[in-house]
Amino acid sequence: MEAARRFRAVGGTHLFLATQNYEPGTPRSVDDYRRQFETTEALARRVHEESGVTVYPVIAPYPIDLVAAGRAIGLGPALEVHRASLDLAGQWVRERRAVALGEVGRAHFPVSEAEAGAIESAFRHAFEVARDVGCPLVVHSADLDAAGFAELNERAREAGLAPEKVVKHYARERRTVTELRGIAPSYVARRELVNAVVSDPAPWFLETDFLDDPRRPGAVLDLETVPRRARAIAERADGSPDRLFVPFVESVERVYGWRPECPEGTVP
Repeated sequence: MEAARRFRAVGGTHLFLATQNYEPGTPRSVDDYRRQFETTEALARRVHEESGVTVYPVIAPYPIDLVAAGRAIGLGPALEVHRASLDLAGQWVRERRAVALGEVGRAHFPVSEAEAGAIESAFRHAFEVARDVGCPLVVHSADLDAAGFAELNERAREAGLAPEKVVKHYARERRTVTELRGIAPSYVARRELVNAVVSDPAPWFLETDFLDDPRRPGAVLDLETVPRRARAIAERADGSPDRLFVPFVESVERVYGWRPECPEGTVP
């Protein structure tokens, strides 16, 4: 809540809130994930009520959960829980309790061949659920080069999901339109990267990947960062204020299919 208040104080109006594990240990059942999603929903509601910030929940079983759950209950049962929990997340999006599936994807560290296979199976199912629901898919993975974005494009098309519905979370390097192959990057809002992408065409987003971890205050970037970067863009004298429309309105419209609600007294 303190982070949300700081965000609002510097001009922030909208947040995407990605679910995470709130209880000790990795979820091992669909009911575990249901409780997790309910916590995320309650947190989103509380942030809105106490700070006035509009919050959009993004929910799914975290892809790396499969590794720990598989070692605890067996990889087969863990995969079944994971797939069923993706179905549950899709149901919540249909009910407008969330706006996207995420984070889904791959491990960013070495895993066994069997674990990698299970993660890939879950990843394929996530694309299928997003296709059936018609919602965006927020992807967690290691950094992607041009070939990696091409592979995501191909995977989306094979599943029948528009590549523009796929968001590459935590993109740390600017990619050209050709390299992105229609995938929407969500760039980490470091100053030099923001300056590099500010003139790029939609869709692209800015993010902080803020964790609110007491052991690492401000990790990855503090929640204030995006509105501060937006203000810096708006104050430039080279026509850049018009570029704010791209990550904060046009990209949301193109990827999510709706225009962000505008709080009273603000302009999108």
